[in-house]
Amino acid sequence: MVYYTPTQDPWQDEIEQNKETQPPLIFLHGFGGGSSAYEWSKVYPAFAWDYRVLAPDLIGWGCSEHPERDYRIEDYTSTILEFIEQTCSEPATVIASSLTAAFTIRAAIERPDLFKSLILTTPAGLSDFGEDYRRNFFVQLVSTPILDRAIYSLGVATAGSIRSFLETRQFARPQRIYPEIVEAYLESALKPNAEYAALSFVRGDLCFDLSLYVPQLTTPTAIIWGRESAFTSPQVGRRLADLNREAIKVFLELKDVGLTPQLEVPEVTIGLIRKFLHRLEGSTT
Repeated sequence: MVYYTPTQDPWQDEIEQNKETQPPLIFLHGFGGGSSAYEWSKVYPAFAWDYRVLAPDLIGWGCSEHPERDYRIEDYTSTILEFIEQTCSEPATVIASSLTAAFTIRAAIERPDLFKSLILTTPAGLSDFGEDYRRNFFVQLVSTPILDRAIYSLGVATAGSIRSFLETRQFARPQRIYPEIVEAYLESALKPNAEYAALSFVRGDLCFDLSLYVPQLTTPTAIIWGRESAFTSPQVGRRLADLNREAIKVFLELKDVGLTPQLEVPEVTIGLIRKFLHRLEGSTT
């Protein structure tokens, strides 16, 4: 499992001096064709002086290993927990997005001792409040053996398909998409066996009803929700937040932003994370 952390210039000397006092700050990417830790790459360098930044490619994505298997929810909740156990000597603040953020909530419920706080962008199980993600015709189509691989190769793992998805489903404003983003997603989507995790996601194998878990959360949490998110509306987000106002300290709706504010408006996202870190750290003392 590959992860990114500052170890070279211009950080090397400062990191060596401060590594004993830097609290861990983990960034977890969401899912979709070509997803990887790149999703947070415009944000996490801003925190490298004050925190020990860790940004993994989850199993099946980016540069991490891609086992040939169907993936399940438990694969990722256990991976998140094991990653924190193996890399952190104290409870971590975790920043996560979309479906991975929903997995992170489940992980924090299972092992609250590993988590200091959560900052989540558009956390959704994609089958929330009884909605069935699998009813979608495209999902049923992708569930067809052999055809699913063809759909991935022709409809997901191409530059045109990735740009189209970013424009229509991920970003509120297409003009915010620049070539580097498309190239990074394409590079990840073309890794050998990358289709296994991606198709597990598209088929709905990883979806669940997050509303059944939110009331059990005890970790201090802040949520950022793009108003133009094409997958799950802010109304669903507010309903989720209202299930547990004791743990969920903040719910902020960002106008004119889609699913991934960390890519679409990274400078705003950095500012909000700083604000929420200060607030949540105060609530844990």
